[in-house]
Amino acid sequence: MQLIDIGVNLTNASFEQKHEAILERAYAAGVCQLMVTGTSVEGSEHALQLCLTLDERGEHLFATAGIHPHSASEWNTDSAARLRALLSEPRVRAVGECGLDFNRDFSPRPQQEKVLEEHLALAVELGLPVFLHERDANQRLLDILKGYRDQLAGAVVHFFTGEQKALFSYLDMDLHIGITGWICDERRGTHLHPLMRSIPRGRLMLESDAPYLLPRTLRPKPKNGRNEPAYLPEVLREVALHRGETPEVLAEHSTACARAFFDLPSVQSAL
Repeated sequence: MQLIDIGVNLTNASFEQKHEAILERAYAAGVCQLMVTGTSVEGSEHALQLCLTLDERGEHLFATAGIHPHSASEWNTDSAARLRALLSEPRVRAVGECGLDFNRDFSPRPQQEKVLEEHLALAVELGLPVFLHERDANQRLLDILKGYRDQLAGAVVHFFTGEQKALFSYLDMDLHIGITGWICDERRGTHLHPLMRSIPRGRLMLESDAPYLLPRTLRPKPKNGRNEPAYLPEVLREVALHRGETPEVLAEHSTACARAFFDLPSVQSAL
C-alpha cells in the first residue's frame, strides 16, 4: 500500500535533527509522499527548505505556504509578496494553512477573516488549491468561501473534527476532507465514526498532523508520546473500519485523491 500524509508539521522543533530517521520510518510504513505544512511566512520558507534538502529528487516531499489563523495578527504589507514568491516555487503545492479559529481567538476575528481572504485571492490568482483550518467557525468560513469557491482549484478542510451538519456543508460546497488520528480518540473522536461513510471517494484524504495527535489506538505506543507520519497506517485502519472498507481499498482511493488534489507525481515506492 502507498499512503500520502497531507499534513505533517515537519518544521516543529521536536523534529529537529531527527528528520532523516522520521522519513525513513515513514517510507518503511508505506507513506510514500508527505505535504509539509507551512503555518507562517518563516515557517513556510523552512518547510520549503526541508523539502529541497531532504528530497533532492523532488518526488516525496512537498509543502504548503500560508499563515495559520492563530498568527493572522502577524500579517503585514510584506506578507503577500513573500507568500506569492513561495507559492511560485514548484515544490509548494497549496495555499495555507489558512482559515478561521474562533475557539482560541489568538488573533482578532476580523483580522483572521481579512487574512483568509488574502490567501483565497492568492489561490485564485495562482491557480492553487487551499489547505484550510477551521475551528468553531463553520458558518463564517462558508460565508467567506462562497465568494471564491467557483474560482478555486480546490480546497481541503484539514483536520476535520466537526459534526454531521458541518461535514455536509463542506461536501455541498465540493470541498475535500482531511481526517487525522482524532478519529482514534475514544474520548472525543467517536462522533466521527458514523460520518466516515458519508465522505465520497475522491474527497477523502488522510493526515498525521504530526507531531500532534498520536493515535490513541496505536499499540505499542512510543515512549516519547510524539506522533509521526509512520503511524498514519493506524489512522487508515480506523477510518477503513468505519467506512466498511479494507485498508487496501481506502489506501488506494485516498492516495489517488491526494495525488490529484496536490498534483503530485506518481512514485513506484517510498525510496
